Amino acid sequence: MPKVREALMVATQQLGDRVDAEVLLVHALKKPRSWLIAHADDALSVADASAYNALVERRANGEPVAYITGQRGFWSLDLEVTPATLIPRPETELLVELALERLPPDEPARVLDLGTGSGAIALAIASERPQVQVTATDASQDALVVAQRNARRHNIANTDFLHGDWYAPLNEQRFDVIVSNPPYIENDDPHLKQGDLRYEPISALASGVDGLDDIRRIAREAPAHLAQGGWLMFEHGWNQGHAARLLLGGLGFVDVFTAQDMEQRDRVTAGKFIS
Repeated sequence: MPKVREALMVATQQLGDRVDAEVLLVHALKKPRSWLIAHADDALSVADASAYNALVERRANGEPVAYITGQRGFWSLDLEVTPATLIPRPETELLVELALERLPPDEPARVLDLGTGSGAIALAIASERPQVQVTATDASQDALVVAQRNARRHNIANTDFLHGDWYAPLNEQRFDVIVSNPPYIENDDPHLKQGDLRYEPISALASGVDGLDDIRRIAREAPAHLAQGGWLMFEHGWNQGHAARLLLGGLGFVDVFTAQDMEQRDRVTAGKFIS
């Protein structure tokens, strides 16, 4: 039977990615990643080697690591993800940072997360602001089940999860901050048929000819659900910042700005609601 280091070497060559190879091995072995260093010369059992090879084959065929392992880290949280949810990505943490900057650390406030998926954004904010009540909506009941499990897993009680399309389940509720990572890819973007995107729910990725259909709806309906001086902020594509600013400005939002991610790409646009 191969040793741990040998199995990793073969998998790394097959996948072209050492990190993926390591994540899949510790998942197969149900061990922490630190275990690999101390046990690099241990021999894998027949069962463990077979299980690992099966996982590597799935990844080699293009299946996302997060769906294979059922886990993805986001902010300070280890979250369950399934094919019913978008895979949380590091660049979305910028949206969390911007929301937290506009929420008092020790005072009550209300936050709305539209299209919550795995609950990543909602739970990250709620975990950092225990006095803030976070409401999250999603049109997918399957996604909400995952989000609710993630909330219980991390004992985050200041969250509510509602089933419905965007604002539909909210009646006349108003919020101090509305956040969203909506679909924003163009319907005919070739990337939708490549890499991990092939496996993620298309409804969470694509939104019209220019990718802005859902963002337009979110922005247009936001004033009915924002408190005076409340903020709307949403993630978008690298080339959509200008259009997003024009949209918010045209709807009467003030202090509109676009923030860039770590790679200096337009990532989040926000505006304040003044009636």
